[in-house]
Amino acid sequence: MPKLEPNLILGRCPHCSVANPNLRVQQHFETTNHAGGNKRAWFLYVCGRCGGVVSASASSPNQEVLEMYPGSRSIDEALPDRPKAYLQQAIESLHAPAGAVMLAASAVDAMLKAKGLLDGSLYKRIEKAAEDHLITPDMARWAHEVRLDANDQRHADHTADLPSEEDAARVIDFASALGELLFVLPQRVQRGIERAT
Repeated sequence: MPKLEPNLILGRCPHCSVANPNLRVQQHFETTNHAGGNKRAWFLYVCGRCGGVVSASASSPNQEVLEMYPGSRSIDEALPDRPKAYLQQAIESLHAPAGAVMLAASAVDAMLKAKGLLDGSLYKRIEKAAEDHLITPDMARWAHEVRLDANDQRHADHTADLPSEEDAARVIDFASALGELLFVLPQRVQRGIERAT
């Protein structure tokens, strides 16, 4: 973890994912619990690129950060390597929304392929996933929106608007949710069953 200093040294901004963000302290204060214990120093940092705020605390200034909000976004190890790599790259490309949208769509496609849906186009894989009850009809509709958003960017459709960071975040949220549904939750359920027996 970084130290609680005037600049918070992170590899990526937790909001916009820009590499080596300029996070400068804007406010600082100390807190304690009701009895005067659990003393913590808090710094509020602002990203020079996106304006997002990061709060961090330590036992005192210049010490290692103990808490940080929002934290860095991480991808569960339950995801297979290829979808995990695409999703990680999408998150790291949030500041370049068109690229992030295409990478998130690639993560969705790779997840469906990892579930054995190899035939045809992404459209057909999404339909087959819904037909096989791997995803709900609403998730299939959302997956098609992600697919179409990525198609607009891949084909440089001149009638389509360029995506915003909010659009890219929405697509990444879907890819993350799909990963949870297809890989993370089943693995947690299996571990729970194994512990119970």
